[in-house]
Amino acid sequence: MRSKRFLRAEQATLVWDAPGLVAGVDEAGRGPLAGPVVAAAVILDELNPIKGLADSKQLSAARRAALYDEIRAKALCCSVAEASVQEIDTLNILQATMLAMRRAVQGLRLKPTKVLVDGNRLPPLDVLAEAIVQGDAKVQAISAASILAKVTRDRMLEALHAQHPQYGFDRHKGYGTAQHLAALREHGPLPVHRRSFAPVAEAVREHA
Repeated sequence: MRSKRFLRAEQATLVWDAPGLVAGVDEAGRGPLAGPVVAAAVILDELNPIKGLADSKQLSAARRAALYDEIRAKALCCSVAEASVQEIDTLNILQATMLAMRRAVQGLRLKPTKVLVDGNRLPPLDVLAEAIVQGDAKVQAISAASILAKVTRDRMLEALHAQHPQYGFDRHKGYGTAQHLAALREHGPLPVHRRSFAPVAEAVREHA
């Protein structure tokens, strides 16, 4: 007869390795001075593989766009969510990122058995989860999530560029490039700028 200690250990292992659907989660937009932070959750279909999945930052824009469409077509389910600029300024960027990730997981049509998250922190979830450093380069489901998140956010910033072309959002996507900082100094911040970020706060003071 197995000891109670052995049974507890075996049960813990079985829970950790329980079969079922695995979701990959990643975000885009923690560092920019403007726009929301976007997160995606993806459950891939093992019977319908997608070739060429990789960290979104290592792919060309054209390749990301093609994979975005393929992921949308072939994944068992996927979900994209965001935390707004107001939530970023209220909560801080880390907590807003966790919020966007949690919203993405909650938005999945199918409930995963386990969630794999890129990075070293986990959002509060009601399912088993594991953080994987550089997961977007190691786990295909996380790679897929990174692509969905980045393409979605880039398209948001391109739409913003159409409204405010003087800021150059189509090129820097909200990051603090020299061009963006110069536009902030010249034109002042927009409502989509994150006022909790130092360069934006400085621009607010200059244009007060």
